[in-house]
Amino acid sequence: MTGILYALLSAALFGVSAPLAKLLLGEISPWLLAGLLYCGSGLGLALVRLVRRSNEAGLSRRDLPWFGAAVLSGGVIGPVLLVFGLAQSSAAEASLLLNLESVLTLGIAWIVFKENVDRRLLIGAAAIVAGALVLSWPEDASVGLSSGPLLIAGACLAWAIDNNFTRKVSAADPMQIAMVKGLAAGIVNVAIAFTLGAPVPGLAAVAGAGLLGFFSYGVSLTLFVLALRHLGTARTGAYYALAPFIGAGVAILFLGEPIGLAFVAGGLLMAIGLWLHLTEQHQHEHVHEPMEHEHVHVHDAHHQHDHAPGTPPEPHVHKHRHARLIHRHPHYPDLHHRHSH
Repeated sequence: MTGILYALLSAALFGVSAPLAKLLLGEISPWLLAGLLYCGSGLGLALVRLVRRSNEAGLSRRDLPWFGAAVLSGGVIGPVLLVFGLAQSSAAEASLLLNLESVLTLGIAWIVFKENVDRRLLIGAAAIVAGALVLSWPEDASVGLSSGPLLIAGACLAWAIDNNFTRKVSAADPMQIAMVKGLAAGIVNVAIAFTLGAPVPGLAAVAGAGLLGFFSYGVSLTLFVLALRHLGTARTGAYYALAPFIGAGVAILFLGEPIGLAFVAGGLLMAIGLWLHLTEQHQHEHVHEPMEHEHVHVHDAHHQHDHAPGTPPEPHVHKHRHARLIHRHPHYPDLHHRHSH
């Protein structure tokens, strides 16, 4: 349940960003706002890391190829494709197409990385994504095959690849991962915005955007990485598709927007999907092959190893080796359950 809580909190923080960012659009151009949100994420987490010592394992040398590819895909390529796609698309098209990220994330996790996705999870994920589509479906627009929608779809693919690559390094410090991604995406988006002639906003607006970015992008992404660690990519991506529903709920409660049929229908579909996921029971006899890695842990059924003198108390971080183990218990595809089925 810990991983589910991380995923839902991550989706909630990201979901509220849309209605709150809407309040800032009158003072900041859309492209510059995107950059400031990401910069707020990266800079805010950097400040937190300066005053708070992390007990997480840092990125290792073998993590760097995966992490570098994730930053390039989700922190640089994704935002660039999005801003150029938005320049050639309507808001209705964009809101619909951005829901592709959850579908593509699950598909890549299932097909490419062979993550276990059973029928119950597929039906639940389909219900959640269908709810997001209903919630954002435009009443008076159709999605065409012009270059704008294709660029936005490309951005969703870049973020889906990012999500799956990030899972490969999810044992490392999630705040460090989110900080670097935020700084990379922020610098790229701000550069694009000023290149396109965005005016310089007021200090209060910049501060508001930075604060919103810290919580809705930085803290949200940190929780997302923690959820990846516990749930795997497919399940985390499915829970994250709840963000549009949460954003719509905030808009209704605090911005006075009316409750429409789409909100009710989308919420019902998402509730069905969420129930299917929360009641999932995945249990079978499985084999843990020998492996060596480093992450924060306590001693449980999967961590039965000796310690050198002077090892700090639990939870602690050190490189440790898992012996071969065969047992049966309920589990998700977390750090220690990435076996075939």
